[in-house]
Amino acid sequence: MNDFSAEAMGLVIREHRQAQQPPMTQDELAKRADYGKGGAVSISRIERGLISPGEHRLAAIALALRLTPAQLMQEAEDRTRSLADRRGQRPVKLRDQVAETKRRHAEITEKVAQRSKITQELGEAFNQVHDTARDEFFLRFVELAESISGAPEPERPSEEEIESTGETPAAIRVEAMSVGIANAIRDAAGGAAAGAVGAAAGGAAAYGAFTAAALFGTASTGAAISTLSGVAATNATLALLGGGTLAAGGAGMAGGILLLTGMVAAPAAALAAAGFYVLRQRRTKKEEERLRTEVEVAEAALDQSQQGFDTMTDVLHRATAIMEYVSVHGTHALEKWRVGLPPEPRDWTSLGHEGQERYKEFLTVAGCLVAVSSINVSALLTAEPDALREMDKAIDETLRYADKTIKSIV
Repeated sequence: MNDFSAEAMGLVIREHRQAQQPPMTQDELAKRADYGKGGAVSISRIERGLISPGEHRLAAIALALRLTPAQLMQEAEDRTRSLADRRGQRPVKLRDQVAETKRRHAEITEKVAQRSKITQELGEAFNQVHDTARDEFFLRFVELAESISGAPEPERPSEEEIESTGETPAAIRVEAMSVGIANAIRDAAGGAAAGAVGAAAGGAAAYGAFTAAALFGTASTGAAISTLSGVAATNATLALLGGGTLAAGGAGMAGGILLLTGMVAAPAAALAAAGFYVLRQRRTKKEEERLRTEVEVAEAALDQSQQGFDTMTDVLHRATAIMEYVSVHGTHALEKWRVGLPPEPRDWTSLGHEGQERYKEFLTVAGCLVAVSSINVSALLTAEPDALREMDKAIDETLRYADKTIKSIV
């Protein structure tokens, strides 16, 4: 885990940016560090200590500032220690202690408010493109695939084959999901699952119902819903995708925006009881000690959750970009395939080799979409350091594989 605080890294980056000749603006740094639209906002948040750049972002920022990532991290570590030493020096007079504690209380409140704002913005952005990809690619593909009779039953590779091919866990997971989707399509085309999907109201619910059936076919991947059945399985799948239960409709991975914002705001809740003392113009030494202790607890909670928060923001950024690519390029490729399909009733042989290959490729894209959608971002906010490292590694692998695979197809 990082040995520097987000605050320290932000201060170091801002100082180096302003030390450039001529001084570099936040917008210029964002452009040189390959941030996309609205990159200056991200740089501002980094410099204010709200978020800390991930490994690849940090390398790009360092290059833009004519530094190495190691130099930036070392300076941030040194600054972290100096900030900690400074905060450890308490003012002697009670009046000065009160002023310092009040300032720290205000900083925590503002930081939590900004974290909540960032989480809501990223969650809403993801949901918007996710829902487009779901409705215009995934469900549209399912609709077209159900009109094709005689599609061969896909074969899931055996454990021996997986070991011999040396495929990554992400590739195996996507392949298993694609197999599950194909089998669910075959069942729906035969009438077995059509009723369940047709009974679902709206695209979100239909997506949840369909992916519940699809994920049932991938129990060997360790899906937690493998022991459930019926509505319980469907609701569990929607919960896995972040969209709540069927009765509540549903959305994408970040569908539980209120849940996420509530989690990032948790440190502020610890100060609620002490808020009374902050508002008082005068307080006793005992009251000051109580408030200072609670402020320190809240500061520690923010510091401990920073890495998980940074990972969550990075995941949402990357997942949003993947969904946006599917919603634009995937839907366009799917429409070209639809136009070239033979008239109904159509069977597998009538597609021809090229049409059959596209069918298989779109299955893979659908599997990638479900794999990305099923990432549990809320767990990142509460994970312990060791668990967070493992989760970050697995998520990074999934996002990299999905991004590379989707772009190679569409």
